[in-house]
Amino acid sequence: MTIAADQRNTRRIPGKPKVIVTRRLMPAVEARMGELFDAEFNADDSPMDRGALIAAMRRADVLVPTLTDQIDAGMIAEACEHHAPHQRLGLIANFGAGIEHIDLAAARAHKIIVTNTPGVFTDDTADMTLSLIIIVCRRFPQAIRILREGRWQGWAPSTMLGHRLAGKRLAIIGLGRIGQAVAHRARGFGLEVAYHSRHRVAPALENMLGVRYEPDLDRLVAEADIVSLHCPSTPETHHILSAGRIALMKPGAYVINTARGDLIDEKALIHALENGLIGGAGLDVFAHEPAVDPRLMTLPQVVMMPHLGSATFEGREASGEKVIANIRFWADGHRPPDQVLEGWL
Repeated sequence: MTIAADQRNTRRIPGKPKVIVTRRLMPAVEARMGELFDAEFNADDSPMDRGALIAAMRRADVLVPTLTDQIDAGMIAEACEHHAPHQRLGLIANFGAGIEHIDLAAARAHKIIVTNTPGVFTDDTADMTLSLIIIVCRRFPQAIRILREGRWQGWAPSTMLGHRLAGKRLAIIGLGRIGQAVAHRARGFGLEVAYHSRHRVAPALENMLGVRYEPDLDRLVAEADIVSLHCPSTPETHHILSAGRIALMKPGAYVINTARGDLIDEKALIHALENGLIGGAGLDVFAHEPAVDPRLMTLPQVVMMPHLGSATFEGREASGEKVIANIRFWADGHRPPDQVLEGWL
């Protein structure tokens, strides 16, 4: 897709564009949207069902969805055909960087521009990743539980032992913005970092981050003490940490996932954890969110968070500001700065 072709899909909106936001955003962001646009917000913050999303797309010039909103080809077609030949919806301004929940081909076919908000959650997610690495490797949750339950018998030289990070090998799968930020932080803890990515980064960046490229993903996983996932959810990355690769891991190795739940074969991971085949896991995302496999709840060597990687005041406000900028550019007849182009991965 060329930029010239994308620009033909833009159009100037006279007056204030009708903007429908599917979930509650930061108060300052909603206030600014209310000033600039004919904005409609989801007062009770409940996820919209399929029918509500289609109805919103029929009434809006701009839809602002989040990762909880699955927008498939059938929904886009139904929403657009309702107004044919005078289609109203022209922009899907996603709140968040991940856009696997939007059918990009269908949007493109109906001349709907899709934007996202890349880069604003990089540091937040990297911080979460390092937090999970530390607390899982040092077994902090189990220690806290013993203390709270009154079962602590005092200091002893051989109880509640975890693993030192310095000298351990961290395997990063996906060295994009977040993977790079994790690698940068990992150096401060003395971790040796190797990575695998669809495209190898420039040697200068490898030197700056202190990372080593491993072209063989199986070897990377087999040699790692900690495996951390940082790639987008695509058909190619679905179960990239497969049952076969989990079986290659060291008995004491750990899995960390702050990216997307479907990157891991969750059933295989649970089997490995239940049978002591790996050391533990730190999970911020799950295969069937918001549902969590109840077996994970029973495993003391698993630390779980409810998808908090991006949950900072600063990140959520910055993401909202990017949404506003994308809408303003589009409404003025210009190409939005964060338009998702073909081949975005």
